[in-house]
Amino acid sequence: MRHLMNNFGHLKIELEAIKLATNNFAEENCIGRGGFGKVYKGELVHSTGHIIVALKRLDPKFGQGNPEFWKEVIMLSLYKHENIISLLGFCDEGNEKVLVYEYAPRRSLDSYLNNGDLTWIRRLEICIGAARGLAYLHNPGETQQRVLHRDIKSSNILLDEKWNAKISDMGLSKFGPANQQYTFLVSHTVGTLGYCDPLYIESGLLTKESDVYSFGVVLFEVLCGRLCIIIENGVQESLIGLVRQYYPQNKINKISDLIFGNIKEGMNPKSLDKFVKIAYRCLERDLKDRPLMADVVSTLESALEYQVSNDVPLYLRVFSLGCFMLRITRVHFFHIIKSNIIG
Repeated sequence: MRHLMNNFGHLKIELEAIKLATNNFAEENCIGRGGFGKVYKGELVHSTGHIIVALKRLDPKFGQGNPEFWKEVIMLSLYKHENIISLLGFCDEGNEKVLVYEYAPRRSLDSYLNNGDLTWIRRLEICIGAARGLAYLHNPGETQQRVLHRDIKSSNILLDEKWNAKISDMGLSKFGPANQQYTFLVSHTVGTLGYCDPLYIESGLLTKESDVYSFGVVLFEVLCGRLCIIIENGVQESLIGLVRQYYPQNKINKISDLIFGNIKEGMNPKSLDKFVKIAYRCLERDLKDRPLMADVVSTLESALEYQVSNDVPLYLRVFSLGCFMLRITRVHFFHIIKSNIIG
């Protein structure tokens, strides 16, 4: 790994600086836990001044080691996009491996799924941002590689202060030359229960459509306001199992039964129709029937346009009516004044 250290030496951060930023990994600075270890919030002394960062401290006993660590360093150094979390640096000293990222103050999307304050428009905007990030990874014209994320889920979509979506956690990603097919044969499947493409689980064939399937699961989570897997009283319930009951198309209109109650009111029917149909296409059994992420982006943008057109005219009508009434009042007022003066 020495050559990697040389290639990315400019990103290296001393362990002493990491400990200072986190108060020696104090528990009160811990903001998350996962299959890798813990994530801390810290204030790092940087060349540009003091900055707030997120620091992922890898714990070897959880299974992520050197390969995953360096893969994330490589991926986030090579592939930069406004909808992919930025890597600011790393620490690799002794037994300590720490990745330092831009801080996303609103944390991850999964914590907002059942939040009634997250409007349908904002949900659409978040989905569009995440879709753009994934479309960038899938496009060899952008990355000069063929990149598959392999662990798309709502907890890996972070939100900055302005609610911009940022795809994170690239440690399980696969990438290859741009002229290589988007297919990898893997000896053991990795990913998260509920989000993994069934074909990937059955065959071990990882394709870009595997990411598309996972993204479709996220879309239904956003629509229904709940995680894809819920365990109640020891019984596991699958969201995708539920939404499949409303497919094929002649039953799609009944999916309103599953939509998160707080966002139902005011939903533009065309916006909902666009969203639901592209989400179902992502879950198609046959790979060739699943859309490209670029198509997902354009369809979600269309869904947003329908919703905005549903909301904005009401505002404009009220505003225009107000202006019209103001003009009428002014004309009537000046007419009275003029009549009194002449009279």
